[in-house]
Amino acid sequence: MISTLDVAVVGAGPAGLAAAVAAAEAGLTVAVIDLNLQVGGQYWRHRDEAGSEPTIGLHDVTTYAKLRRRFDEARDHSGLQYLPNSQVWFIETRSVENGVPEFVLRLTGFSDVGPQPVQDQVVARRLILCPGGYDRQLPIPGWDLPGVMAAGGVQAMLKGYGTRTGTRAIVAGTGPFLLPVATGLAEGGVEVVGVCEAGAISSWIPQTRGAAQVPAKAREAAEYAFSLAKRRIGYWTRTAIVSINGTDEVRSVTVAKLDRQGRIRPGTSREVLVDLVALGWGFTPSLELVTAVGADTRVDVDGSLVAVVDDAQQTTTPGVYAAGEVTGVGGAALAVTEGELAGRAVARAAAGVEDPRRRRQLQGRISRARAFARAMHRAHPVPAQWSDWLTESTTVCRCEEVSYGDLCYARDELGAGDARTVKLLSRPGMGWCQGRVCGFATAQLTGAVDAEALRPVAKRPLCAPIALGELAALADAERLAR
Repeated sequence: MISTLDVAVVGAGPAGLAAAVAAAEAGLTVAVIDLNLQVGGQYWRHRDEAGSEPTIGLHDVTTYAKLRRRFDEARDHSGLQYLPNSQVWFIETRSVENGVPEFVLRLTGFSDVGPQPVQDQVVARRLILCPGGYDRQLPIPGWDLPGVMAAGGVQAMLKGYGTRTGTRAIVAGTGPFLLPVATGLAEGGVEVVGVCEAGAISSWIPQTRGAAQVPAKAREAAEYAFSLAKRRIGYWTRTAIVSINGTDEVRSVTVAKLDRQGRIRPGTSREVLVDLVALGWGFTPSLELVTAVGADTRVDVDGSLVAVVDDAQQTTTPGVYAAGEVTGVGGAALAVTEGELAGRAVARAAAGVEDPRRRRQLQGRISRARAFARAMHRAHPVPAQWSDWLTESTTVCRCEEVSYGDLCYARDELGAGDARTVKLLSRPGMGWCQGRVCGFATAQLTGAVDAEALRPVAKRPLCAPIALGELAALADAERLAR
């Protein structure tokens, strides 16, 4: 018989760690589910703890060390359960006595070599969803060549394995995340020829009020700027990679200056020889679990679909809380704060444990950090005319090999006016990744960027890939329960 826990926390990154610790220290029974072997998420991804090799590019180690110590103490003394290498693929909501719901989380194994047997379910009275996000990508000619990676993927290989995925690299896209990726590559021994930032530094001028809410971010940016300058790495603003060149692998990229709308300025294109391209256009929150429990979503400033939460981090589904990037991309410090607030809110709801002063402190920090995040997104938007860089043969959906020409035909000739209809007619988002890579671009290319248009792109009835045997086992269990 599986016991019912007070709360299940999904995700062991900055938000999940903070939430789990806050709930466990309040005396609640807690299970933490994460697809990685080691806690920390992408931000605190690190080398094997049993090894002696240092981790490249690890940030804010002090905060991680404190949270990790409290997390380990909770595992040893408070009964906190950690379920690594596990993914939630389905959430069932069922009512118990007095109509109070409880949540059944169906789990599947996850490791570097594929699914592995794990505990197959967790039952909890409340959920804290901290699934994080993943790199947002825009298609450009040649982006499907070997040697092209998401910026976050490049960083993950460096942090987790110390692996250099190239010898001569260029980092491109928009947003502050390009800076730690470039410096991390350089620290790892890779020659970084430059950083192509599609935006302009002057775009921050109208956002000074929001930027001033978190002064530490300015200091962090200055440190990265100094690091780039010291290594003589170019930082080219209003510049983008408009094509990636090669036959069986990356040989070079074509970079060009952009106007304010993102159109290529004539006569500015030039070729740069590289064997590694790291692309990053911000992040997309992982919303599978949010939509699985029926919680409301909205479109954030950066065009991402995010979970709607109240001032205690509770979603519109009673008993379900969310923290971190899933409520809006804002960085690790904000995620930690939201996670702690969510953990404390659950403790208040479940056991009446509350510290009003600390709650107000956390809410104030969140308000300031959200103001900074809005400023950041407005200063680093996706270029409005990025589709001008595409050719008819440019692949948009890599899983199903759908080209830009295919999408244009569905949109212009067949009358598809939204991402869902385009998906039905030309199949983008119907492959292995289920639209995680191409969903944002498909929505942009169909001109549909409101919540109603984006929601079908984010909704996935099965939240993770599973074996057919696991699905069959669930059906067998339901028959036995009857």
